[in-house]
Amino acid sequence: MDNPREEKFGDSQASPRGANAAPGDSQASPHGLVRGFGLLEATALNMSNMVGVGPFITIPLIIAAMGGPQCMLGWLLGAVLAICDGLVWSELAAALPGTGGSYLYLREAFRRTRLGGLLPFLFIWQFVFSGPLEIGSGLIGITQYVSYFWRTMSAGQGRWIVAGTGLLVIALLYRRITAVGKLTVVLWVGMLATVGWIIAGGLAHFHAGVVFDFPPGAFTFTRGFAAGLGSAMLIAMYDFMGYYDICYVGGEVRNPERVIPRSILYSVAAIAVIYLGCNLSIIAVVPWREAMQSKFIASEFIERLYGAKAAGAVTVLVLWTALASVFALLLGYSRIPYAAAVDGHFFGVFARLHPTGHFPHVAVLVMGGLAILAGMWDLDKVISALLTSRILIQFLAQIFAVHLLRKEGRALPFRMWLYPVPSVIAFVGWSYIFLTSGWGYVGFGVLTLAVGCGAYRVWRMRVGQAAG
Repeated sequence: MDNPREEKFGDSQASPRGANAAPGDSQASPHGLVRGFGLLEATALNMSNMVGVGPFITIPLIIAAMGGPQCMLGWLLGAVLAICDGLVWSELAAALPGTGGSYLYLREAFRRTRLGGLLPFLFIWQFVFSGPLEIGSGLIGITQYVSYFWRTMSAGQGRWIVAGTGLLVIALLYRRITAVGKLTVVLWVGMLATVGWIIAGGLAHFHAGVVFDFPPGAFTFTRGFAAGLGSAMLIAMYDFMGYYDICYVGGEVRNPERVIPRSILYSVAAIAVIYLGCNLSIIAVVPWREAMQSKFIASEFIERLYGAKAAGAVTVLVLWTALASVFALLLGYSRIPYAAAVDGHFFGVFARLHPTGHFPHVAVLVMGGLAILAGMWDLDKVISALLTSRILIQFLAQIFAVHLLRKEGRALPFRMWLYPVPSVIAFVGWSYIFLTSGWGYVGFGVLTLAVGCGAYRVWRMRVGQAAG
C-alpha cells in the first residue's frame, strides 16, 4: 500500500486538472497524464524491468565471458556501477520530474549550450534503435524458455512466439495508468516468487567446491582478462538495466521528487542481493562448465534438484517474470517519443493520448511493433548493440547534465552522496564497458551517433523551411 503521506506533498510541476484528466484521479500532471504511481508501484516497475528474463538467459554468457566463476567479479563491479549511475538518475529525476527521462534531462541541462537541440534529438534517434532492442531481448528470452516445453521448436515457430508475446504485452498496456500500476505489482510478486524459489533451492543444496572451482590463472591480469571483465560487466549491466525505468513515466508519479530517487536506490540494492543469490545458487548446483552451455539454466537447475514437474513450474514462473520485464520496458519506453512529440521535437502523432484511457496509445503501438521486429535477431548481438548505441548519448551525456544543473544553481530536491565521486565512477565504468565491447560494436555506437548528427541537420533544415 502507498504511503498516505505522499498524497499531501503533491508535485511542484503538476498542472491543475485539465480537460483530459479523468474523473476520480487524485492528481493530474501536465498534458493530461494521470499521476497514478506511488513508491510501491515505482519500485515494482523498476525491479520487474531489472530482473526480467535477463539473469536466466545471461548466466551462461557471463560465465563464458571470463571462463569460470570469477565472472562474479563482473556482477559485483556492475552493482557498483548501477548504484553510482542510479545516483545520477536520482538527482536528475528529482530536479526534473517530468515524462521522458533522458530526453527531458538532456534538453533542460544543455538548453543554454550549443548542444541544447542536438543532444535531445540524438537521444531520440538512438532510442529508435536501442529501445526496441532491449524489449526484443526479453521476447527472445521468453522464446528460449518456451523451448523447454517445446524441444522441437523451429526458428520460424520461435518467431511466432515472439510476435504473439509482443502483441499480448501491447494489449495489457492498452489501458489506464492506474490499472497498469496494479498490474505491475502483480507481475512483480510473480518475479519475487521465481527468484525466491531459485535462491532457496540453491542455499539448501550449496556446494562450495562447485562454486569456487576456479580454472588455473583465473585472476591473472592480462589483456584477455581485461577484455573478458569488460564483457562480463556489459552483460551484468544489461541485467541491471531498468533501475531508472520509472524516470520515463515521471509525469505519472505522485510526489516524484521523493518517490523516484527512493525507488531507484531500493531497486538497485534489492536486485544486487537477488542477483548474487541467484548466480551463486545456480552454479553451486550446476557446475559452471555445464552451465555455460545451457539455454534454460533455471529450468535445468530446478530439474536437478526437484525433478521435471518442478522444473516445468519454475519455467512458467520465469516466463511470468520475463513477461513482467517486457511489460515494464514497453510502459516506460512508450513515454519517450510521446514526451518529445509534445514538445514539438518529434512526429506529432506520438503526442496523442487515448480518448478514454489517457495514455500515449500511438507510442505504445509503434514501440511494441518495433520490439517484435527486434525479437527476431540473435540475443548476444542484441545485447551488445543496444548498450553500445546507448552509452555515448544517454549514460555519459547525463553525467555531464548533472554538473550543468549544479553549475546553473537549479534547486535539487535530491543530491547524490559524496559528489562528484559517484558520477566519476559511473563515467569510468561506462567508458570501460564501451571500449571493451569489441571494435564492431564500438563502430556501431559511433556510427549511430554520426548518422544521427546528419539526420539532425536535415531535420533542422526542414524545420527552418517550414517556419519560413
